[in-house]
Formats: sequence, C-alpha cells, structure tokens
Amino acid sequence: MAELQTQFEAAVADSKNLIERPDNATLLKIYGLYKQSTQGDNQDKKPGFSDLVGLAKWQAWDACKGLDTHSAMQQYIDLINALN
Repeated sequence: MAELQTQFEAAVADSKNLIERPDNATLLKIYGLYKQSTQGDNQDKKPGFSDLVGLAKWQAWDACKGLDTHSAMQQYIDLINALN
C-alpha cells in the first residue's frame, strides 16, 4: 500500500504538469478517480441542474462508486501516465 500511495502522490503531482491539457471528459475522469481514491464513494448531495460544472463533477465521481481505493489509485496512476 505504501508503494501505491507514493506512486499515486507522484501521479497527482504529474497531473499538474501534463504536456497537453486533456479534453473535458478526461479531466472529469481524472477528477472522479482522484475523489474516489481520496474520499471513497460519493456521499455528497447531487447539485441542481443550474450548477452544470458541479453536476458534471458529481457525476464523474459517482461513476466510480463501488471502486475500492487501491483500484481507483491504480486507474488514476495509469491514466496520468498515459497522458504524459
């Protein structure tokens, strides 16, 4: 777990210095995997339809529901590595 945590933290740092800005769908996937990795299943109240950004983020995180922390971290690491 310690090695995975170290790799995850490195991927988080790398995500701030990507060669090219990912498209919005990829950014939302990154967000969802990050939130699932750090906070677990989405327990937040669903934003209203007038908050489009908040709703998109909520949906991206909610799409990861049920994914265990280790798997979410590994998917996050793999995605960031693929983007670099």
